[in-house]
Order: sequence, then C-alpha cells, then structure tokens
Amino acid sequence: MVDIYPLVMAALLVPMGAAADKFGRRRLLLIGGGGFALVSAAAAFAPSAGYLIVARAALAIFGATLMPSTLSLLRNIFTNPNKRRLAIAIWAAGFSAGAALGPIVGGFLLAHFEWGSIFLMAVPILMPFLLLAPFLVPESKDPNPGKIDALSVALIILTMVPIVYGVTALPTGANALLAGATVLAGAVFGSVFIYRQSQVDSPLLDLELFQNRVFRGSVVINLLSVFSLVGFIFFVTQDLQLVMGMEPMAAALVLVPGLAATVLAGLLVVPIVARVRPAIVVCANFALAALGYDLIAFTETNPAVVMIAFVVLGIGIGAGETVSNDLILSNAPPRLRFHPGFRCASGR
Repeated sequence: MVDIYPLVMAALLVPMGAAADKFGRRRLLLIGGGGFALVSAAAAFAPSAGYLIVARAALAIFGATLMPSTLSLLRNIFTNPNKRRLAIAIWAAGFSAGAALGPIVGGFLLAHFEWGSIFLMAVPILMPFLLLAPFLVPESKDPNPGKIDALSVALIILTMVPIVYGVTALPTGANALLAGATVLAGAVFGSVFIYRQSQVDSPLLDLELFQNRVFRGSVVINLLSVFSLVGFIFFVTQDLQLVMGMEPMAAALVLVPGLAATVLAGLLVVPIVARVRPAIVVCANFALAALGYDLIAFTETNPAVVMIAFVVLGIGIGAGETVSNDLILSNAPPRLRFHPGFRCASGR
C-alpha cells in the first residue's frame, strides 16, 4: 500500500513531463488534478487491501502529472527572476508543507473519523483548483514538440520500477538477492536509456542539460533535500507512535513547529539568496539539516528532541528546496525549453 505509489510515480514523471510539453501543461494539470480527486474518493471506500493498492497506483499515475506541469508553468509565467524566485519559494513551501502537514492532518482525521477520510480530504482541496484554474492559469506548451519516443518511455519505466522496488525491498531482508538483482537490472536499462537519448531526435532527457555545472549540482541538492525531509518524517512519525506510544494526533502535533519552520524558511530565503551567493546558502542549509539528524542520532530521543530536530531540519530543507529549484529552472540553457520532467525541445 505504501510502496506502490512511489513505484509508479517514479516511472512516470519523465514521460508525463514530455506529455505536458506536447499536449499542454495546464491541460495535463487539470486532467491530473481531476483524476486524483476522483480516485481519492474511490480509495476512501476501498473494500479490500488489493483494491486500495490498485487505487494508490492510479493516484500515482495522476499525481505524476502535477509536479512537471506546475514547475513548467512557473518557468513560463514568471519571466522576471525575482518574481520567479518568489513563486518557486511559494511552490516549494507548499511542497514541504504538504509533506509535513500530511501526518498532522492524518493524525487528526484518524483520531476522529474513519481511515478513508485521509483520502477524502484531497477532494475539497482540489475542487477550488479545478474550478478556477481554467480562468486563472494560462495554457503553455512547446510550440514545436517532437515525437514522444515510445521506446524511451518504456526504458525509463524499466529503469525506475526495478530500482525503486529494489530499494524498498532491500531493508525488509525477505529476499535480498532478488532486490539486488532488480536494482542491477534497473541500472542496465538506465544505461540503455541514456544511450538512447543521445541517438534520437526528440529525447525525453536532453543530456546537454547536465553539462551545466550549476544545473547538475542543483539537481543533486534537490534530491538530497527531498530525501532528507521525507525520510525524516517517514521514520519519526513511526517512532513517535510505535516506540514512544503516542496517539496519532499527539504525534502529529509534535511536528507542527517544524512544519512552520519549513514554510517560513522557504519564503524568507528569497531576499537572502538575492544578496548572498547560493553556494553559501546551500552549505548553511545542509549544515542545519545534518544538525537536525545529529540531534536524533546522538541524544536520548523524546518528543521534545524530535520537535527541536525537525525545526532545525525544516529550516535547512525549506530554504534548500527554494534555492535548488530556482537554480534548476534558471540555469537551463536559454535555447532549451526546460521542464522538470527533464525533457527539452532543442530544435534538432
């Protein structure tokens, strides 16, 4: 139930980014948002575990349309660097807040309602967007889209699904040999995918992007930031409930100060990064994130320590997300039309 969502989403982010370029970013965003709302409502009344797993897979399909489309629209709507940086800060704050707010809202709902309410809460959140986006969000697409290479799509799926499956299966220890073999198989398909991108006229992933040192480093920064935030929340929420014995709602409240720190840091870093070199800001962000983990690793864990650690981590990651996303969008070569699915129309 937990793993099927990232398994499917990881495989589809790149193809969905390419589809947004070709068919329209707002259109795909609306399709994804509408589908996510409908499937969420259905998942809330799942009669069995198998049904819920299928519903989670469908949610991942629609969810994969959202991130590429939103960042692509920001890149095209906000051409002024300062305004774009602020827009990205708001976007990153929403992303970080969503990751942190999920356990908080989920804890409240589980304390007062049936488990299906966790899925139903997506519907009222998405309804205003679905009603207003056609009027407030301009359409954007690649004016000269290339063909979507079906073999590249298949290769990226064959790359991401085995790797994500292997990484999630390895810690269980159930079949370490099989998990390792799937990671290796994914790496082999990934190598073929990279070679394929250098051969086709319309690649899903333009390899020239990674010749830009700042772009390449920013992608790594973004990866580490998301990894740190989501990993911390995933394990800490279980620690608070299963080890310390806290109720879901009480455990969720421990994370509230960290949530606020994450959002505020993402917004407050905008004027700072305009005056201080991004490299210095990023180093400071990672130092704070490391300190947050150190507090958990080297002290006697209790709710107060978890709260303080999440505040420290949230400041670092909230600011790091804003800076890295801005650098990724800003440092794509001008002749390429970048979107975060990593497909660019190079005019070749």
